[in-house]
Amino acid sequence: MRKLRYPSSILLLIVLILISSCKKNETTESKSKVKKTIEYKKPKSISYHFENTKEWLKINASDSSKLHIAYALNRTDQKNFVKMDSVIIPADFTGDLVYYLPFPLHVAALEEVSKVILFSYPSQAFAAYENGELIYTGPTNMGRKKDPTPTGLFFTNWKAEKTTSTFNDEWDLKWNFNIENKLGVGFHQYDLPGYPASHSCLRLQENDAKDLYKWADEWVLKDRENVEIKGTPVIVFGNYPFDAPKPWFALVKDPKALDLSESEIETQIRPFLKEILENQKLREAGQTPTP
Repeated sequence: MRKLRYPSSILLLIVLILISSCKKNETTESKSKVKKTIEYKKPKSISYHFENTKEWLKINASDSSKLHIAYALNRTDQKNFVKMDSVIIPADFTGDLVYYLPFPLHVAALEEVSKVILFSYPSQAFAAYENGELIYTGPTNMGRKKDPTPTGLFFTNWKAEKTTSTFNDEWDLKWNFNIENKLGVGFHQYDLPGYPASHSCLRLQENDAKDLYKWADEWVLKDRENVEIKGTPVIVFGNYPFDAPKPWFALVKDPKALDLSESEIETQIRPFLKEILENQKLREAGQTPTP
């Protein structure tokens, strides 16, 4: 049987084609794994001023997009916004909400973390990140001076679309997600008067509470007494200046007064990153942690 012989140039061409094909497949595969970042609309300018609430509402009460930003800026909701004498208002409403609240759009130090929720006590705002990308943000009213919200690392535990407060059985909490089972601390929908007013829980607007309720993961129990895998990490940080003017009032003089940089966020998460990633690995693998 006669052997087929190819010139070296043809063999080289075949090898190059195979290498090119492999690289193309690898590139296609890697691109499919890259998570697309959310494109947010930035306002042309960012500045703030005070306005009389009633006068402002006479002109803007029917503009839902402006109301959404105004409520968040004043750390309040529709019910309590109308009760305020004056409110902080941006000169330009053309941007998305993320540009009016303090958290950065991307945090490189969180790129390996699939999900995490951050609550800033000083700025009374929260942010949820997926692999370092800001997914949700909004206002919160946390624990009052007498009953401060505990700070540090927590994990989402159990959740209930509607439950009753352990402080007062007349308080109905919607979209409640517990983060500290023994103390009964969690985030949920409830009135936002525009300052820390809760009995240690983290109050949210209803749309934000519902989004986090659906997005975060519940714990996995080994039995009635033991946790097998923890839920989504939640980091609460900072201190609120209870005896000073509301922090967001400073935005009138300095629009960046509350801005949180990537390095500041990294400082807050660094002590907890190892535990967060270890639990994440267990959740992804579906394994049981060692005692």
